[in-house]
Amino acid sequence: MSDRIKQVVMPKWGLSMKEGKVTKWLVKLGDKVSVGDELLEVETEKIASAVEAGDAGVVRRVLGEVDTVYPVKTLLAILADEDVPDSEIDAFLSTYVPPAADEGEEEVSAYHNITLPVGEIRYAKYGDGAKTLIFIHGFGGDLDNWLFNTSGLADQFTIYALDLPGHGRSVKAFKDPSLKGMADVVLSFMDELKIDHANLIGHSLGGAISMKTAIAAPKRVSSVTVFGSAGLGADINMDYINGFIGSESRREIKPFLEQLFFDSSLVGRQMIDDILKYKRLDGVPDALRTLADTVFKGGTQAENLADAFKATGIPLLAIHGKDDHIIPASHTDAVKGFAKVELFADTGHMSQMEKSKEANALIAAHAK
Repeated sequence: MSDRIKQVVMPKWGLSMKEGKVTKWLVKLGDKVSVGDELLEVETEKIASAVEAGDAGVVRRVLGEVDTVYPVKTLLAILADEDVPDSEIDAFLSTYVPPAADEGEEEVSAYHNITLPVGEIRYAKYGDGAKTLIFIHGFGGDLDNWLFNTSGLADQFTIYALDLPGHGRSVKAFKDPSLKGMADVVLSFMDELKIDHANLIGHSLGGAISMKTAIAAPKRVSSVTVFGSAGLGADINMDYINGFIGSESRREIKPFLEQLFFDSSLVGRQMIDDILKYKRLDGVPDALRTLADTVFKGGTQAENLADAFKATGIPLLAIHGKDDHIIPASHTDAVKGFAKVELFADTGHMSQMEKSKEANALIAAHAK
């Protein structure tokens, strides 16, 4: 292929993604684009998101049709400079053979199960870099909450992402539903996989668990990065927590899921269906209620970890969406004296998804 012709293809976000639907083009033929510009919107089985330009150029061909589903790596558009003749682009397209969807990629076999004292835990492993990252999701989430981050960082790090007890495809019962109990799970996970030390990345409740793990075993934790973290103040949106636990239909749960994002259109039908499917598993409602009653006892967060974490001396990066409706961005004030704080404008509680490019750059720079 001529290095003057740049391909825009259906991306692969996460190990399980096989296809995506083009929902909207944000550029048109003849538009000049720069690296990082949003080109189109794609909806996957997990979430809707924008595809960014990896190269600069002029939009010379738009091949992906709106409302059409394409396999991963399908050619969707061509970028090239204005001086590249149409005949050269036509010649490229006439001989173009799309790569196999799994070429050079890890398959779903990268999902694994491991038996810990708490029970069976599902996790995924990506990459083989010298530094290790462990991603810990939040209340009601699963390891796929990090799919834009793990796929974006796997070429630099060894990455693990796990389903906490009571979540995803891990054991549904808790032996200890406190922050300490969940931190013990993370440490036993590291022990079983012989991970001596790691950089912990946590979202929401997973942020508090990451900090609690560092407090419990500071020599095992190189750094901590948290997104919209619990554990830094008392406030928590219990209407969301209770609504998430109690909702049993698409109509009921959709308004609560929309509270997670600044752009509520990111909440797609498949995301809703996946969450409802998880919530209907045996033991899930009881597990979520037990966890909420422990870590958010009385409608407030049970622990403020700021002072205890400061005493560890471990580098902390706290990232928060300014428009977070679940945990206030003002909670980052508790760590401003000793941590690096980044606030994202026009971003809700799921900042690791809504601003994944910026988030990944910050994670990579902070890892030790």
